[in-house]
Amino acid sequence: MEREKEGLKTLGKKTDYNFDYNPNLLEKFSNKHKENDYFIKFNCPEFTSLCPITGQPDFATIYISYIADEYCVESKSLKLYLFSFRNHGDFHEDCVNIIMKDLIKLLNPRYIEVWGKFLPRGGISIDPYANYGRPNTKYEEMANYRLMNHDLYLEKVDNR
Repeated sequence: MEREKEGLKTLGKKTDYNFDYNPNLLEKFSNKHKENDYFIKFNCPEFTSLCPITGQPDFATIYISYIADEYCVESKSLKLYLFSFRNHGDFHEDCVNIIMKDLIKLLNPRYIEVWGKFLPRGGISIDPYANYGRPNTKYEEMANYRLMNHDLYLEKVDNR
């Protein structure tokens, strides 16, 4: 079966949820179109973590966009991984950077960006953005450009 050949363990099996942060939940499969540059984008509108000080829940939409090289992240494993932040206590900025670094470690992508759009708590929302482009390539230049031009235009916020 293709799933077993790729080494995927969770796809097609009963879902067991891990409530504690666990990067080992992430799985990858071979990119069949590695000769192409193309974006893969995930939107997770139900991300939850805990404030490391108060223990109160924080809710966000996490946007992950990347340009794969040899591997792609398997979506069910990504969902379970993101769910594992449920009882994880970290600041918003830390969660976004941890997610990005774990995916870099797993995939070694050409380019990746992670953007967290957290719902307000105490009257303020926090929207951290982190990105990475493979050093000494056009993707590093792309990362610098996208970071410098990130969020230049005010967004209309009508859902929080």
